[in-house]
Amino acid sequence: MGRQWLHAKRAIVNLKKGQTVGKLVKEITVAAKLGGGDPEGNARLHAVLEKARKASVTRDAIERAIAKGTGTGGEKMHLDHVVFEGYAPHKVPVIVECMTDNHQRITPEIRFLFKTGILGTAGSNKFLFDHVGLVEAHTADKNADLEAVAIEAGANDFEALTHAQNDDIPEGAAGARFITERTGVHAVSVWLKQHGWHVVTSEIGYTAKQFPELDDASRGVVGEFLQALEDHEDVQRVWAAVK
Repeated sequence: MGRQWLHAKRAIVNLKKGQTVGKLVKEITVAAKLGGGDPEGNARLHAVLEKARKASVTRDAIERAIAKGTGTGGEKMHLDHVVFEGYAPHKVPVIVECMTDNHQRITPEIRFLFKTGILGTAGSNKFLFDHVGLVEAHTADKNADLEAVAIEAGANDFEALTHAQNDDIPEGAAGARFITERTGVHAVSVWLKQHGWHVVTSEIGYTAKQFPELDDASRGVVGEFLQALEDHEDVQRVWAAVK
């Protein structure tokens, strides 16, 4: 679900620190624009700031990004949110979210990536996904009742997460992905933080309704295609129907 396929390539991504930092800075700017510059009142900003600090993004870069997003700095933000739909090899549905300052450039570039990918094609597929709120978090309480927590927090559903599935979840901690209404992301994040959970992701995203059957070889081909999309500097999220 979502970007889980990326974890298998974590070592490669870690080598591209400059690119990762650039995307985090852009995400900070977008989060500040959408929800304000106070991380205590903006769950999405709070979560991305945690990731930015973990990735050693400088304080100066973080402050500039927030100022740019809120319009309090000397720079004004002109970023468009552009969504592309298509299929990876083996007919795996993919949704690509981009934040770009050049709409005319991004469209042909993403279409080219779909065209050049082995069997990758552009095409409508949003009906194969649910558009939801996603909150990923962890707690030191290994015996936490995730179902009870989801109900109390106001989430619609949950999935257990381990460090192997998401390296933002510490080894030995109880982790979970809470699926919410799109309007409920902030409320669920706040409840979790107030009850001892550490929120690592808080965003609007897509969850696949079904997943094509893939063998190891096919999964590898799909992973290479998705990595090519992820490597584009304006791509912020890649959601794929891959377990």
